[in-house]
Amino acid sequence: MELILISGLSGSGKSVALNLLEDAGYYCVDNLPVVMLTVLVRMLQGENTEKVAVAIDGRSGHGIELLPAKLKTLSDEGVRHTVLFLYAHTETLLKRYSESRRRHPLATPDQSLEEAIRAERALLDPIADLGHRIDTSGLKANALREWVRQFIEAEPGQGLTLMFESFGFKHGIPLDADLVFDVRCLPNPHYDPELRALTGKDQAVVNFLENETEVCRMRDDIAHFVDTWLPCYIRDNRNYLTVAIGCTGGQHRSVYIAEWLSREFSKRARVLVRHRTLAGS
Repeated sequence: MELILISGLSGSGKSVALNLLEDAGYYCVDNLPVVMLTVLVRMLQGENTEKVAVAIDGRSGHGIELLPAKLKTLSDEGVRHTVLFLYAHTETLLKRYSESRRRHPLATPDQSLEEAIRAERALLDPIADLGHRIDTSGLKANALREWVRQFIEAEPGQGLTLMFESFGFKHGIPLDADLVFDVRCLPNPHYDPELRALTGKDQAVVNFLENETEVCRMRDDIAHFVDTWLPCYIRDNRNYLTVAIGCTGGQHRSVYIAEWLSREFSKRARVLVRHRTLAGS
């Protein structure tokens, strides 16, 4: 059996992720109490169900701290599992709840929405690092679906997957980054009127950047750093390492370098590439 566990903050996109997994052929269960996880998995094993996705979140209450032990039990029984943890900046969650007019599931009459979000964040903190994290701040639903699709197609549990993610500093540093590199010091194609509307994927922007010695030095230095320390992260038994590359707007320089790094490392590791600003546009 392949088990994917979806968790994270309310309003961060867990329903979007679970629906994508259901469309991909997974047997899906939402809002499962933690104490029932092993019972459900064993029952579905008896029915020869091969792909299962379960959403467990703050609605499970303080039983959430039992999750690591439950997952260890399943591992000992030979169940391959991965955890996908979704979260977002508080400002993003406040905006989503305001637009949807939904009630936060942990809200109480004497508690503000922001206090409920803060309480849920603290409640889920013990499990936030159990698996792969996705910061959904600024992401549209279709972009999140694509990122989850990439996640399930990357064969979780088969070693480290290297994630290169571009972003714009003016939108904030992504919460899911393990390593962050700032490339704002490099020449900016934004100031060329013919390149402003393009992205780091377009050949004209690539030509502009590769003609700059500083750009080549910076990308090579980042590649050397990642290459040097990658074996240490692999020995740490990580499933994912997210390397974030940031420029001012997240459209040109960071996109180009993330794409270049993904090609550079594609023969040495399983590689995914994401462009946070482009995905949110």
